[in-house]
Amino acid sequence: MGAPDAYLATTDVGHHINGRAVPGNGRTQPVFNPATGAVARQLQLATVEDVNAAVAAAQAAFPAWSQTPAIRRARVMNNFLALVNQHKDTLAAMITAEHGKVFTDAQGEVMRGIDIIEFACGIPQLLKGDYTEQVSTGIDNWTMRQALGVVAGITPFNFPVMVPCWMFPVAIACGNTFVLKPSERDPSAANFMADLLTQAGLPDGVFNVVQGDKLAVDTLLGHPDVKALSFVGSTPIAQYIYETGAHHGKRVQALGGAKNHMVVMPDADVDQVVDALIGAAYGSAGERCMAISVAVLVGDIADKVVPLVAERARALKIKNGMELDAEMGPIVTAQARDRIEGYIGIGVEEGAQLVVDGRGHKVPGHEAGFFTGGTLFDHVTPQMRIYKEEIFGPVLACVRVATFAEAVDLINAHEYGNGVACYTSDGNVAREFARHIQVGMVGINVPIPVPMAWHGFGGWKKSLFGDMHAYGEEGVRFYTKQKSIMQRWPASIAKGAEFVMPTAK
Repeated sequence: MGAPDAYLATTDVGHHINGRAVPGNGRTQPVFNPATGAVARQLQLATVEDVNAAVAAAQAAFPAWSQTPAIRRARVMNNFLALVNQHKDTLAAMITAEHGKVFTDAQGEVMRGIDIIEFACGIPQLLKGDYTEQVSTGIDNWTMRQALGVVAGITPFNFPVMVPCWMFPVAIACGNTFVLKPSERDPSAANFMADLLTQAGLPDGVFNVVQGDKLAVDTLLGHPDVKALSFVGSTPIAQYIYETGAHHGKRVQALGGAKNHMVVMPDADVDQVVDALIGAAYGSAGERCMAISVAVLVGDIADKVVPLVAERARALKIKNGMELDAEMGPIVTAQARDRIEGYIGIGVEEGAQLVVDGRGHKVPGHEAGFFTGGTLFDHVTPQMRIYKEEIFGPVLACVRVATFAEAVDLINAHEYGNGVACYTSDGNVAREFARHIQVGMVGINVPIPVPMAWHGFGGWKKSLFGDMHAYGEEGVRFYTKQKSIMQRWPASIAKGAEFVMPTAK
């Protein structure tokens, strides 16, 4: 394994195939430091041959790995867990260097990835089947869960450690082999984790990384030896991944976009609400699929909340993410920053009240960095694009409604259903909100309700394509197939052929 500093200093990022680093031999793409705007390294984009080599390595490793006892697979995961804990700050530094989020936020991302690794270490218990003695006279019935084969993951730029950890630790612990295609914007952490897995004792070929773009994605989608594929990203791409993968006979789990609302009731604690909105809307520069992008303000509380949020948004400490007092870092790329600022212009044209304008923000000493400031809109309506579409940046839209029922109807009418929050001191309001809201992940006085490792992550409506959520017990089900066995022995078998449907006797 190379020294951690080498990962941040290297000029080229290649692939990890069959237990070793593999340089690319095709196209390249620059990887930027978002805080400076400078090219930090070059990414080797996978060819079809590179992807095929990774799948072939995984296919060759599958028979032995799938037959390895679950307890031994768990021991490898435990070794990997220890190594990730040992190098967690190195991983966080990689995230900040290539994504731009502040270092403390990157540390939190790594810890949430560690949670999933810890969950995967319990795979012997999670894979236990059910057994029923004497389901009929002389017959016993039991179930088992077995690995699928080669599975793949395609992960986004906003969580280059946590989201891959939603996938590969559970998949590998279940006995599958894995091919990861990380985001081309922040690729280094994936290769570092691959090296840690090798050091942990994972056999060659069980985990592979191919760096690349749409060519690599389409090759994985069409490859006959890839049995299942997980994806996290925008809704149009999620739908494409789901439909293409399903067309090729794969099991697909595709998590898409979001437009997450926070309902603020008149009885909510205003200071807590403002703290929650500032952190959830502007943390990680809004580049989270669970970020709050719409505040639904019920009744006259809007007149209290909006000025306070505006004051805090103007005072955000926007800096290079490695500065420990930074509250918000840069946007991941110049193109993403320009798209976000374009949406701000659209909001102004549509008639929303621009309370705080983050466009054109400059950080002294980092003038070429991809920075934008926190933006706040008030009097946004459901007809506006800044309400309907996912901006994926530090832009908070405030919508004013008269009643709780109006707030619920507004949210349920949106095409996305990823995450939602409600701030209230009324237990009945909280209960009714949780029961009637048409969203997959709900927070009551919790602004970003990302489920813990053993519960599973996933939205509703156009925020999820597929049947099962990520990680948790649903993740185990996604990466395995159930087999049911019925058994009896000759001494209990009656003479004569039976021509009727078997029933319990």
